[in-house]
Amino acid sequence: MAAQPDAIDRRKRAAAEAAAAEIGDGMTVGLGTGSTAAFAIAAIARRMRDGLSVRAVATSERTAAAALSMGIPLVAMDDVDSLDLAIDGVDEIDPLFRAIKGAGGAMLREKIVASAASRMIAIADASKFVDRLGARPVPIEVLPLARAFVARRVTLLGGTAHLRAGTDGPARSDQGNVILDCAFGPVSDPAALAVALSAIPGALGHGLFVEEIDALYLGDGDGVIRRDRPPPTADG
Repeated sequence: MAAQPDAIDRRKRAAAEAAAAEIGDGMTVGLGTGSTAAFAIAAIARRMRDGLSVRAVATSERTAAAALSMGIPLVAMDDVDSLDLAIDGVDEIDPLFRAIKGAGGAMLREKIVASAASRMIAIADASKFVDRLGARPVPIEVLPLARAFVARRVTLLGGTAHLRAGTDGPARSDQGNVILDCAFGPVSDPAALAVALSAIPGALGHGLFVEEIDALYLGDGDGVIRRDRPPPTADG
């Protein structure tokens, strides 16, 4: 039986609080976007009220507003060349820590922040842990003039691209670009697909995170499971 929404929120909150406990005094932290990341923001704010000193980089305007409303000081990413830690949710993650992100439309900023962080922690409820990626679409942030071209390239790669709808026309990222949600079905080689998507002119960023995630806090019915990124295999 699927978990009820309140149970899912409890699991998200537990995972977020466990990840926030890793933050040390004086760190610069990347804050993700989405409902699970929102629990991490709240957990960090509580720790700050207990004396933690921290500054943060936000991956979206929505995250920035939430952080500021809770008293978390922000610094612009364009002034920061590295981060101590990043905490963010995932839409799917497999046993090799390859993930799909971007349901909130912030995957480009999220990937920049994750790549800049010395340590990237994914947080999720147990339903996001899957044997193979692909039940959810891979979002791609696209320069508007390249929308049809990128969609065609996605088709040639075996996917189906759908323009994400907003409240008044196409959904837009914080950068003003459109988003294609691309369904590929089960993804046998996420790394190869990530390379292929990155090579498409006009595709500014995609939601396949292949190497960025170092640790995972997974909330389930029994508490929080902590996993570290498995070591590479002999064949890479």
